[in-house]
Amino acid sequence: MNHSVTPCPATVHAIELRQAALYWLAVPDPAQKAAGVRLLAQQWQQGLLALDADHALQAGLTCPIPGRPQRPLLVAPLSVPRRSMANVEGRAVLLHALAHIEFNAINLALDALWRFAGMPAAYYADWLQVAAEEALHFSLLQAHLMSQGFAYGDFPAHDSLWELAEKTQHDVLARIALVPRTMEARGLDASPPMRAKLAQAGDHAAAAILDTILRDEIG
Repeated sequence: MNHSVTPCPATVHAIELRQAALYWLAVPDPAQKAAGVRLLAQQWQQGLLALDADHALQAGLTCPIPGRPQRPLLVAPLSVPRRSMANVEGRAVLLHALAHIEFNAINLALDALWRFAGMPAAYYADWLQVAAEEALHFSLLQAHLMSQGFAYGDFPAHDSLWELAEKTQHDVLARIALVPRTMEARGLDASPPMRAKLAQAGDHAAAAILDTILRDEIG
């Protein structure tokens, strides 16, 4: 099995799917990453990307993964701010938590794409679809936060999902089992009751975003 090291972002533009996934995983800017992943999915659907499933890739040593912005501040789960529907900021805390889950879900999907060689083509296609859906969700949430005067990174968040990814980096079956955990975490915030509370509070745009997330979650 051949090995190759993929350089940091801004030094390579891959035309092979798994190399491209590693490239975008290392990009720290959330908006750039989300847009790039959605474009990557389009390129794959148009047949513009090759797939080398047998090639063992290695991340660049000077390029940490996942690429993440300096904010949000990562804290213990119990230190994450409480959420309230009583005011705009409280609802922003809720949507920020959901955006953080979606951002981590993008990284989890990209990591599953590049890290595990020797899988069927459908495995890579499925994870790419997941990454693209999460990228859409993140973009919708980020845009809505900005319309309310906030942005991703404004509130502390925890790192539990990526910590699980690190624990499963050598076991593809364990990584696949992370999917229900990710969905469970999202479900705490994107549940129908939460959607109803947002609508009741008058934030119909946020409720519509949760409709999209719930629709994609069901499949």
